[in-house]
Amino acid sequence: MNDLILYSGTDCHLCDLAKEMLDQQGVNSQQLTQINVKEQREYYHQYGARIPVLKKVSTGEELGWPFEPEQLQEFIG
Repeated sequence: MNDLILYSGTDCHLCDLAKEMLDQQGVNSQQLTQINVKEQREYYHQYGARIPVLKKVSTGEELGWPFEPEQLQEFIG
């Protein structure tokens, strides 16, 4: 099971930046589930105005944008 969820959306420049940062940190598809909140109503009301948001499944902890590479590294640590 993937331990990270990235709540994102289509045509979201900030989401693209977050994905690039995750790639740079070496996070792969085995570790990450991406959820497009614009396509899944149950998440839209909770995350639609906040995307991108990274969630750690094991703890429920969330890291909302904006975040720096150092913050991301510590979060996924």
